[in-house]
Amino acid sequence: MESEVLRIYQAEGADHQLDTARIREVTARYIYLPTTFSFTAPFAMLPWGPAHVLWMTLIVGGILLASFLIWNLGANYAPIVSGVLIGFFFANSEALVVLGNTAGIAVSLCVVAVWCFLQERFVPAGILCLAVSLAVKPQDAGLVWLYFLLAGGVYRKRALQTLLAAIALSLPGVLWVWRVAPHWMQEWHSNLSAFAAHGGINDPGPASTGGHGLGMLVNLQAVFSVFRDDPRFYNPASYIVCAPLLLVWVLVTLRSRSSPARAWLAIAAIAALSMLPVYHHLYDAKLLLLTVPACAMLWAEGGPMGWLALLVNTAGFVVTADLPWAIFLGLVSSMRVSTTGLSGQILTAVQVFPAPLILLVMGVFYLWVYARRCSAPAPLPAAAKLSDRKRSSPAA
Repeated sequence: MESEVLRIYQAEGADHQLDTARIREVTARYIYLPTTFSFTAPFAMLPWGPAHVLWMTLIVGGILLASFLIWNLGANYAPIVSGVLIGFFFANSEALVVLGNTAGIAVSLCVVAVWCFLQERFVPAGILCLAVSLAVKPQDAGLVWLYFLLAGGVYRKRALQTLLAAIALSLPGVLWVWRVAPHWMQEWHSNLSAFAAHGGINDPGPASTGGHGLGMLVNLQAVFSVFRDDPRFYNPASYIVCAPLLLVWVLVTLRSRSSPARAWLAIAAIAALSMLPVYHHLYDAKLLLLTVPACAMLWAEGGPMGWLALLVNTAGFVVTADLPWAIFLGLVSSMRVSTTGLSGQILTAVQVFPAPLILLVMGVFYLWVYARRCSAPAPLPAAAKLSDRKRSSPAA
């Protein structure tokens, strides 16, 4: 119950007298699925101090490890480009640490799992990492997991093993919640509705109290709500835009033979597109770390495509970064711009449009490259080329 959670929170010893109504609401209303409890319950058994330090250590360590592994891959193609992008990414991951959101752990574990699967190293660790990521934040890792399921072969085997591991990890928490709170689904839905209500912190509309700051929403609903602040409009509009792109991605993946190069293009596309159809905040967009190997690969090939990849990735990383938004929002607040009338609408659009639109651009770009590469005929092996030349020679 909300009142029971708030009572325990206030009894933890710290001084919560200065907490705002928003902080109390976030604390008391739980919006994660019960699958998360199997991972978070051990932290809840510890005193606040050790639990807090361990949680922060996992987030920082996870981001460091994920960044290093992605650089390790990108460095095979373009070490400097990969290093600059990842360095900028890491410098702008402060919100993950400050907020302590589970996205820091879920995204990091998802990235580690992708590295393990595509490199075929430490596979059991990769299965465990992706299983935990799915249990904690399925909206972040779900479509990445779907790629491995659709790709077939050994990748499908890894996806099914991950699914079994996720079920095994989540089942104790789900059964426990069902036992102690049989009506948890109604309460969970009520909490989600309260946060997404008009003016709530997860409301994508212009009146949102939490969707336009450093924790801004990056899904397409935030864009469409500027034109009509009605979920009966902005939800279907977002689905109409995203559904064809996701369908193309699924069909291309099913019809093509997987390879490491194609896999990175597919994962780059879905890392961006997965942010758009449903609720995601700016810190969830750190999943864009998975686009770096594809960008480095295209850059190493040279030509206009390499420059375009670098431009798109740089724009995506800058627009979803913490520091540029902190500077911009600080300047806006110091300018005391009116939030009503035309100036208010322009200000809202400037804050709301960039992140979802750059994610859409990144998703479309990498999906286009992925579809082109998969539709192109596979190059002949060297031996086959030599045999063809011999058959076509006059002496033959």
